[in-house]
Amino acid sequence: MNTLLLNNTANDIDHAATLLKNGGVVAVPTETVYGLAADASDPVAVNKIFTAKQRPNNHPLIVHIHSLAQLEQLTVDVPQAAFLLANAFWPGPLTMLLNKSDAVIEEVNGGLTTVGVRMPDHPVLRALLMQSDLFVAAPSANPHKQLSPTTAQHVFNELQGKIDAVIDGGPCNVGVESTIIDLTPLAQQQPARILRAGPLTATMLSAVLGTPVINYQAHQQQVPGNIAQHYQPKGKLRVAPTAELVTMCQQWPDSTACVAYSDNLINAMHSTGHGHALMPMQADKAKYARALYAALYDLDRQGFAHIWVEQPPQSEAWDDVNDRLSRAGA
Repeated sequence: MNTLLLNNTANDIDHAATLLKNGGVVAVPTETVYGLAADASDPVAVNKIFTAKQRPNNHPLIVHIHSLAQLEQLTVDVPQAAFLLANAFWPGPLTMLLNKSDAVIEEVNGGLTTVGVRMPDHPVLRALLMQSDLFVAAPSANPHKQLSPTTAQHVFNELQGKIDAVIDGGPCNVGVESTIIDLTPLAQQQPARILRAGPLTATMLSAVLGTPVINYQAHQQQVPGNIAQHYQPKGKLRVAPTAELVTMCQQWPDSTACVAYSDNLINAMHSTGHGHALMPMQADKAKYARALYAALYDLDRQGFAHIWVEQPPQSEAWDDVNDRLSRAGA
């Protein structure tokens, strides 16, 4: 298969829409990470996603929409909370888990009674969704368990020859996957809960709903991203405290990279002559998250066999970053 590299022009978006309507698979930019899109109503097309990713086909996929009318096609018994969150955060990095309608095929939701739905906030994908008038299944556009891509080139390098096209919409602005909130407990007068940590925290969601939202904690529910080993670079990744890495600077191991955000560690790496192995990051959480996957891709490209990551702050705002790193190092 010849994988096309498309630009974000009207003609190329129209061509991508045609590919999707004809059962193709197209990698698309979102504000979070690049996704691998197929017509969510076409079981043959959806199965092509699993084949390209080499991902188990019983794992649910998130459906991406362009309007609330599409939400009402895909779901039933939608609580008022969903519309409050949609008004506040859509389009944006929020996936809502809701009871599915008959329009959702088993290949998309893994045979569950629920479906995850998101309205993405990227002009290229929004234009494609409106042009095609489809709702598309779109997990991250990476081989199973590997790093999520945040540029078109990341996708092209890994999936060339396995998918129909990649649309280059530039680097992703958020850089980590969406928050997943389960709204189905509301029907039993139970609080909504976060099933995957993301850019939108429990505090932010609770402020809109006016009721508590249970923060992310480890669970076994079948949702995207909830496998122990995930988001992994080719180099073996380990997260370590700042003090441990500063001490290591005196005798830094060969073929080992250091991902650091604190001035203390960055300065120690430079002062001991190991700046060549340093990947400096911003201490600002949003900037750190935006750069994380791209930084790990770069270290893989440089051939580092081991990647030591300075442990980020252990606060709610950093839950998504800490979750991704814990799975990347599993």
